[in-house]
Amino acid sequence: MMSKASPTSHSYFSQRLRLHYLDWGNDDAPPLLLVHGSRDHCHNWDWLAQELRDEYHIVAPDFRGHGDSEWVRGASYGYSAYIYDLAQLVHQQNLSPVSIIAHSLGGGVALRYAGIYPEHIRRIIVIEGAGNWHHDAEPHVKMRQWIEGSRTASGRLPRRYDSLDDALHRMQAANGHLREDQARHLTIHGSNRNEDGSYSWKFDNYTRLMAPFDMGPDESRLLWNRIDAPLLLVSGGESWMGQGGKGEGDKKKSDLTEPFRNATHVTIPNAGHWVHHDQLDAFLTKTREFFVDT
Repeated sequence: MMSKASPTSHSYFSQRLRLHYLDWGNDDAPPLLLVHGSRDHCHNWDWLAQELRDEYHIVAPDFRGHGDSEWVRGASYGYSAYIYDLAQLVHQQNLSPVSIIAHSLGGGVALRYAGIYPEHIRRIIVIEGAGNWHHDAEPHVKMRQWIEGSRTASGRLPRRYDSLDDALHRMQAANGHLREDQARHLTIHGSNRNEDGSYSWKFDNYTRLMAPFDMGPDESRLLWNRIDAPLLLVSGGESWMGQGGKGEGDKKKSDLTEPFRNATHVTIPNAGHWVHHDQLDAFLTKTREFFVDT
């Protein structure tokens, strides 16, 4: 049985922000970057990192505005900023060439980074993150939505929970597949205790808003087409994103692979949006098969 390990916490700077990441050691092994999704944090990967730490040098960052990283001054969150944060971490820690496993928003960021720097990528797995997160709309519509959304966000106070258990119940409500020990672990690492004894989530509420003019679907697809490293797209069979396609098991295939040169798409049954939580063993099997085969 593999012994448990604890990662070490570190900081790096990106556009004058102090950003946080976990390093799981094993520096002589091939580097593996684990990139979380929106309003998540680096400890979302703890279970996966425990399983893979003997095979890889694992680094798991907190995006700006998430986890233990600093929030931006103002309200500017967008793909360009997140991509820069990822590029800085790879550059400063000399991780290239690197393999990446990324989830949701982090998957979108990782795919765009891979298209900008294809020579830095060994292989990449994206969980529920190959969709277009920007809607086509007239410029005035985008700006109105962003302005009004920013105004709303400015008056939105972080929600306070009377106890850690109350926050835990909210976590469980968001993902019914989570075991209680998983939900508790994610809640502990994803919340801060306020001065009055209540608890609030660590993420900045402004991360709910993406910059109105950043990287749209057409630009994204151009970048995706530049990725020549092997790519595995993973969907949850019960996810609200509905990326499972048609058919049975691994035969499920959708248009997700169409923009890419060298992509495979699999759907893992009995899993929602957080496949790496919901079906860890099945996801590990797919990961190891993909990394060995490529």
